[in-house]
Order: sequence, then structure tokens, then C-alpha cells
Amino acid sequence: MSRIAKLHLVNYSRKAHERGLTAAFGGNLSIREGNIVFIKATGAVMDEMAPEQVAVITLDGRQVGGVRPSSEYRLHLAIYRERADVRAIAHLHPPYSIAASALLREELPIITPEAEIYLKKIPIVPFKPAGTEELANAVAEVMREYDAALMERHGIVTAGKSLREAFYKAELVEESAKLWYLTRRG
Repeated sequence: MSRIAKLHLVNYSRKAHERGLTAAFGGNLSIREGNIVFIKATGAVMDEMAPEQVAVITLDGRQVGGVRPSSEYRLHLAIYRERADVRAIAHLHPPYSIAASALLREELPIITPEAEIYLKKIPIVPFKPAGTEELANAVAEVMREYDAALMERHGIVTAGKSLREAFYKAELVEESAKLWYLTRRG
């Protein structure tokens, strides 16, 4: 199963870059299988991902694979520990979502019925330094109730029962941010 998880991470990492949901070194995806988490390696670039660039860690943060995990591994682990139903997480840096997080305070308005059905609410987590326990704990707290969150000036996090689900929720968040931005200009 680990080979399949790694291939899914490669496929969706490249897709995230192709769709403009992240750039350069930004963003990371993960898949949980029991007590094991597969996550993008530190320094890996999403559009160049290969199976060898997938780190393997335990839920308590112990590295069991050959490469170091993304610096945001704490964020992923905190959500997995908080939500037993979550099997995959997308953390991306889409431009409209980051812009909205810098302009709004509590939540991103949801405009479409689809986003309302699948996301219910998109809270905004106040700025915390990237890669820290402080950020991980703040995001995990809001993700107790919701499957998506914006991190002020940082990006988005979405959760799902599969990587496919988490990925498409990320697209819905970015679509919501873009629609919010476009409608506020009128």
C-alpha cells in the first residue's frame, strides 16, 4: 500500500502545481494509513515530485523513511491526532486564498452552494510562524469541526477521507476566495 500512497502524493502534488494552487517549494500533501503518514519531503518541489521524495513518519513524529518530512509535518500530525476520520490533508498556497486571509479576519465568506455543502465554513487562523507547534495546534483546533481553514498570510489546509477529497476541497476553498475577491470589487 505504501507504493500506492506515494504515487497518489506524486500525482496530486503535480496536479496542485499545474492548477496554480502552489508554487516553487510551497505546499505539501499527506496520506495517513493507520499509524503511518506519507508526506512530501522537505525541499521537494510539487511539480517535480517523485516517489523517492515522499517521507514516511509515525503519528508521533518519528521518521521511518529515508528522507526528512516537510517542515509542516507538525501541522499534518496535529490534525490527524485530532480527527480519526481524516485520512489525507492538503496544505497549499493558492494566491486568492492567501490574499483573502490577509484582508479578512474570522472566516472566508462562502458564495456557492457546492462550497456550502462540502465545506460548511472556512475559518481563518490568525498568523503563526510556519512549521511551528503553535501553528499546528491553532489549525488543529479549528479543524476539529471543519474540513478547511485559511492560515493568515500562509495558505490553506483541507482534510478528507482520501487525498482526492482533500484536494478537491482545496480547489473549492480557492474558488471561494477568488469569487469573494471578484465580487468585492464591484
